[in-house]
Amino acid sequence: MSKWNPFPYDDSDFRFDVDSLQASWAELHRGDCEPFPGDTALQQAWIAFHAGDFGKAVKLADAIGVGGHAVANKATGIYANYLEEDEGRQVKLFQAAIARADEAIEALPEDPNAHYFRAFNLGRYSQTISVVKAIKQGFAGKIRESLELALELQPDHAEAHTAMGLYHAEIIDKMGKLMGSVTYGASESEALEHLETAVELTPESPIAHIEYANGLYLLYGDKRLDEVTEAYVKASEMEPRDAMECLDIEYARSELE
Repeated sequence: MSKWNPFPYDDSDFRFDVDSLQASWAELHRGDCEPFPGDTALQQAWIAFHAGDFGKAVKLADAIGVGGHAVANKATGIYANYLEEDEGRQVKLFQAAIARADEAIEALPEDPNAHYFRAFNLGRYSQTISVVKAIKQGFAGKIRESLELALELQPDHAEAHTAMGLYHAEIIDKMGKLMGSVTYGASESEALEHLETAVELTPESPIAHIEYANGLYLLYGDKRLDEVTEAYVKASEMEPRDAMECLDIEYARSELE
């Protein structure tokens, strides 16, 4: 893809060099548990990602090969979700990320983020084409399988817990509790457990609170609207640590308007 829309906010606080990236790494990657890269080119790809230069991050990562899958797929998914307005381009971006993740899984089957970012981009792709359509095409089983493998390999992967919680909540919302449970093993209690675990693991992450709120709404609708709103307010008041969190926070603020 030749044209990538620019990050639309001030990125001056998100411009890292290698030393500052390493110093902030644990905080920035508490959600995905990605280890700090020793490869210089991969460090530069992550520096581009955190500054919101998602196109550059993908270009640098793809030049590395399969070892750049995590930053390439995270950058692709975040960009497509927040900054790409053309639905056709969105679909192509998610498809490219899914294909990249499949290659990573084959080459690096013990890498939890190979499995997680497959699930992440499959999930976003499913939302783009409609969750009901995606379920009919068999994506639900693929998403669950990838998330289970990611969590088996890294039990403290907060972003995978969030995604697993939303998996259960989306299935219940679209199929109903009984059909969702019988056909897909979806569970209200498991949805809540995973969403709450993500918040406990990453209390300073805006997306953990945003998706907790989204999960609650899928499960309970207006019955727990006060808690949904509270979680969105909490996310909206956070200080972003990088471009991705800035986009998350701005999204939370827009939903409260």
